[in-house]
Amino acid sequence: MANYTRLEVYEAMLTSSLVPLFYHPDVETAKEVVKACYQGGAKLMEITNRGDMAFPVFTQLNAFIKEAKLPLILGVGSIIDAPTAALYINHGVNFVVSPTLNPDVARLCNRRKIPYIPGIGSVTEISDAEELGAEIVKIFPGNSVGGPEFVKAVLGPMPWTRLMPTGGVEATQESIHSWIKAGACCLGMGSNITRKEWLANKDFQSIENTVRQVLEWIKSAREKK
Repeated sequence: MANYTRLEVYEAMLTSSLVPLFYHPDVETAKEVVKACYQGGAKLMEITNRGDMAFPVFTQLNAFIKEAKLPLILGVGSIIDAPTAALYINHGVNFVVSPTLNPDVARLCNRRKIPYIPGIGSVTEISDAEELGAEIVKIFPGNSVGGPEFVKAVLGPMPWTRLMPTGGVEATQESIHSWIKAGACCLGMGSNITRKEWLANKDFQSIENTVRQVLEWIKSAREKK
């Protein structure tokens, strides 16, 4: 069972505006990444379902977070079908992210009061996702769909929409400011926070520093909107 309610998850996403995401097959490395992101100020983490060991790594991370009593909301990403979503839901996932929009996953998550953030690539898909109950919609891949200008254009006729770009969000002040000022409610960031060379060298301090810096840029962008 999830540790956080759907409303608590959405509140954390909207107030922190950052969801670091990553996958690593080694659970000890994954634990260090989680700790680094938390110490940098992250309120949420997304573990992507991309490798053969993704599920056991998730379950061990979830247990680690509970035992360490870290106030960190753990979710799963790269979910494309309802059976996989159900597997994670039954093992305590707090939110589900997908690269696509799947009505079966949406209904399953709604039934269990689990936030579902589907991936979209058009205004029609955004509308379809919202009709299925999606409170926050993932723009994916953000840079290919249209970048910050796409966000700004969508919010003109659909100001109620909440968009989370993923893919194309760089760990630079210019990139962060452009997305937030365009109206993005939250940013999904993967390899720009958990760089391969940092993971290979066990440089978790750089991950912590980057998360902290990104959160500062988000805050400053909001103040200047």
